[in-house]
Amino acid sequence: MRPSQQMRDLGVVQHGAGILAEPARAFDLPAERDEAERITDELLAAMERIGQVHPFAKGMGIAAPQIGIGRTAAVVQPSGDAPAIILLNPKITDRSAELDEQYEGCLSFFDVRGLVPRPLDITVETTALSGETVTTEYDRGLARLVHHEIDHLDGLLYTARMRTGVDPIPVEEYRQTGSAWVCKGA
Repeated sequence: MRPSQQMRDLGVVQHGAGILAEPARAFDLPAERDEAERITDELLAAMERIGQVHPFAKGMGIAAPQIGIGRTAAVVQPSGDAPAIILLNPKITDRSAELDEQYEGCLSFFDVRGLVPRPLDITVETTALSGETVTTEYDRGLARLVHHEIDHLDGLLYTARMRTGVDPIPVEEYRQTGSAWVCKGA
């Protein structure tokens, strides 16, 4: 079974679906707290199902549009035993000028991997369930994961960030499955 079919069977919306190309709708927090919690629970459950069939040595993430919900919620599971990061209404407010280019995969078209340049460091504002704004800095691999999911909430796939003339490669040609990202930047 192709990886993309496996993801489809696990409930992940696949490339070509309109919801993946549309900006998601922000939450009005704390008024929509129950809705935000329900969607976060659905994302965590999807991540659990996916993690049972595919190992993610570099960590993984999933955004609400990928499970058919057009709201600004995403969950990122860092590599190792770190707790999941919940992103509600995330916005990147600052990014380093220094870039790192690494291969990324996407649950919504899991048959290929693409070489994507991203900032080594990003600052992200999210909204807590209480309605407060929370600012967090992410670096290296975690910055890459968080940025990838925020792109989904903006209706972007990683292919939009790839350099001109660089195409995704079939997953069969990708040789870094099961290994952590090695930063090529400073």
